[in-house]
Amino acid sequence: MKIVVSLLLLLAACLPAVALAQVHTLQHKDIKRRYIVYVPPAYHSAPQQALPVVFNFHGGGMSMAEQMLYTQMNRAADRHGFIVVYPQGVKQDWNVGFGMDYLTGTDDVGFTQAVLDKLKHDYRIDGQRVYATGLSRGGFFALRLAAELPQQFAAVASVGATMPEPVVNHHADPHKVGVLLIHGTADQVVLYQGKAGDYLSADETWRYWARVNGITSAMPPPRLLPGMAGDDLKLSMLEQGSGQHSVALIAIDGGGHTWPGADAFNIGLPIGKTSRSLDANEVMWAFFSRHRAN
Repeated sequence: MKIVVSLLLLLAACLPAVALAQVHTLQHKDIKRRYIVYVPPAYHSAPQQALPVVFNFHGGGMSMAEQMLYTQMNRAADRHGFIVVYPQGVKQDWNVGFGMDYLTGTDDVGFTQAVLDKLKHDYRIDGQRVYATGLSRGGFFALRLAAELPQQFAAVASVGATMPEPVVNHHADPHKVGVLLIHGTADQVVLYQGKAGDYLSADETWRYWARVNGITSAMPPPRLLPGMAGDDLKLSMLEQGSGQHSVALIAIDGGGHTWPGADAFNIGLPIGKTSRSLDANEVMWAFFSRHRAN
């Protein structure tokens, strides 16, 4: 997904946060890869403390800088004290098993592992509190990481993305990982109802990870989340499981293919409405903070 972002306006709005972000390079399988690391002020004010890390993967056609500026996750990092990593996909894409061969396409899983290994060497990070999120293709990829690197990622959250069918087909016995899904019911880019051969529906994805996490009870009824005056998008949340391996789905009734709480740069573009009642970054962090890697 390509989101046209007014970089100058965003830079003016978040200049202090951008100033603390650094671009790094890493050679992986003869390809020079890049990623941004944002370190919050807490990293320097508490020099003996190891901080959690959140990988934030951009959507298809986007860049790592656009993802950082669009999602504004650096502000949440400042509030809660975690490091954010924004990797760059080859040709602005991620290997999620459709649109690219699952086994012979770009080794983005290996690249992610290499970045994490480098982070452990270069920064004080808490290896039990490593998380991943992403938008669209980046969200699909975060779910692939949950299946392939569950020993590294304690929890993942996807926005506008569900479980890729190739991931399901290649991993018959994945391990327990906390999973949060945020999806608009009117998303026309990644359909809430799923797409045969490519990805499951949002509800099927919830049930898939509930089974993986050993949740055997019936799906509970969703609970309504509070809205905001002037926002006509209704929110409901379905969550089950222990705090260590929860599975949650936030459905945005009428919501489009956007990051909740972000500025609505989709105006005039066919990607739908953005919820102003939900701050995706805050909801994710509340979910992530309850999970630790085994």
